[in-house]
Amino acid sequence: MRAVDLNADLGEEVTDDARLLAVVTSANVACGYHAGSPAIMREVCAQAARLGVTVGAQVSYADRPGFGRTELDVSYEVLREQVADQVGTLAAIAASEGIAVRYVKPHGALYHRTMRDDDQARAVLDGSVVGGAALDGAALPVLGMPGTLLTLARAAGRPVWLEGFPDRGYDESGLLLPRSAPGALVTDEAAIVANALELAASVDSLCLHGDSPGAVAHAHAVRGGLERAGWTVHPVA
Repeated sequence: MRAVDLNADLGEEVTDDARLLAVVTSANVACGYHAGSPAIMREVCAQAARLGVTVGAQVSYADRPGFGRTELDVSYEVLREQVADQVGTLAAIAASEGIAVRYVKPHGALYHRTMRDDDQARAVLDGSVVGGAALDGAALPVLGMPGTLLTLARAAGRPVWLEGFPDRGYDESGLLLPRSAPGALVTDEAAIVANALELAASVDSLCLHGDSPGAVAHAHAVRGGLERAGWTVHPVA
């Protein structure tokens, strides 16, 4: 059976969370540092619990003005504590709604920085091993693209889930094009579905950006296209 996860960034106050949660199988929930709030996290977690959608912590630099897309020079110690704060906050809220945080995924500038920076990658890994009742000391699986973070996670025995982006353009080396580059944002629905079908065979999860125009329609189109092509769509976890 061919199976793939469909994830989206949620709780960012820029999209229709309720309608996206009805389509995706995993939700990368903003933890307050680039967007979101405890009230929004609770709303997303409550609906995810009702729908059986897996919840992950979308951790970021402390950069609300830049929506987490500004690369910051933060020490390992500070970033580790910021990640722990974000994961811990979401974990406690999720637990109060009867579910658990199942993975961690960096957002924006932190996502790309951890693909090449050992210290920043280690801070994300170490910050997402959280004690207490919320996670019981669990080392969360990591969702991302190939690079330093996933390499270090594997070396530490952490589960790693590879993702692809049907609504983004790639360069020749397999990295995402900068958002300012021509072709970086794929908005044509047919092209997004075609990209999803091509990527599905080589990744564990497909990510659709919740802040993109038409995100809900694109999610429906991608899921429908996958299922018509014989794919089962369900959470990796």
